[in-house]
Amino acid sequence: MVREKHDPLIRVSRRAMACPFEVCFPAARCEDGTQLAIEALDLVDTLEKQLSFFQPTSLIGAINRSAAHAPVEVEPWLFDLLALATRLNEETGGAYDITSAPLWEAWGFARRAGKIPSDDQLAEARSHVGSHLLELDSDRRTVRFRSPGVRISLGSIGKGYALDVCGRRLLESGMDDFLLHGGQSSVLARGFLERRKGDRSNLPERPEGCCAQIGPVPFSPWEIGISDPRRPGRRLGIVRLHDRALGTSASQFQSFRHRGRRYGHVLDPRTGRPADGVLSTTVVAPTAALADALSTAFHVMGSADSLAYCRTHPEIGMVMVCPGHRGADAEFFSAGLDENELSL
Repeated sequence: MVREKHDPLIRVSRRAMACPFEVCFPAARCEDGTQLAIEALDLVDTLEKQLSFFQPTSLIGAINRSAAHAPVEVEPWLFDLLALATRLNEETGGAYDITSAPLWEAWGFARRAGKIPSDDQLAEARSHVGSHLLELDSDRRTVRFRSPGVRISLGSIGKGYALDVCGRRLLESGMDDFLLHGGQSSVLARGFLERRKGDRSNLPERPEGCCAQIGPVPFSPWEIGISDPRRPGRRLGIVRLHDRALGTSASQFQSFRHRGRRYGHVLDPRTGRPADGVLSTTVVAPTAALADALSTAFHVMGSADSLAYCRTHPEIGMVMVCPGHRGADAEFFSAGLDENELSL
């Protein structure tokens, strides 16, 4: 995932949220980095217990049990996360929707046992999906469901949010240069993989943005490989990150076959069916939560609408791989990333 150069890297990892979480940092630049990484990863365990859709004692479990009957007051950080999700739902025309849990269950992905739902099952699930059924009261900091049967899941944003929380802890602890990832599909980069050798006081100010105009290495950003969704183990290109995050959605991460057709786990909440026409989507954004959520949304929206979104949101970058047409193996679309940031 990271192409190592001169400075040795230390990696500290643990399993959480059904994937490995890892902190990667240059050994020479933080003497107590291992302990700081362990303390940051401790936060992931806490967040998993709070955000898990599957744990009845989690904060999400409490909302799903009670919010159809009465407003549920939530912690400020969780309210802000729900508010971000509802804003993205509006910005993406409903392509991103945290109320899609009933669809996820109807298609069997909640139990990792994919199946084709009947028309009646799909119609029933769709009747409980839509962010218009979610009511947030910012004054009271409460969430309420406007209909019984609504359930929310933060699976498409929670892992990225956990990386953001860990990243803030590391920065507050004095670690300047590190890479965090959750299962390699969610990545947060802070600082640089390499800095100029010698006295740190002589370093120039950090360049703004991702890595434009960095020049011939007093700095080297973190390099993240983009996997080829058509050929496992093959790399399509590299994204270079500095103080930004990356999220990837791909249909092959979880899917099943039925009568010769593959059905992926990324569902379109507007139709109730698996998204079609995109193989993988990688998004670069200021935060890991935003990168994760938009990679899911863009996978549903397709190339034209995703490119239009990037034109009005210059802080967002994208690389999308779609099935080819007219004999082409695949089509590639990118936006918001220059040649210093993306190599295909």
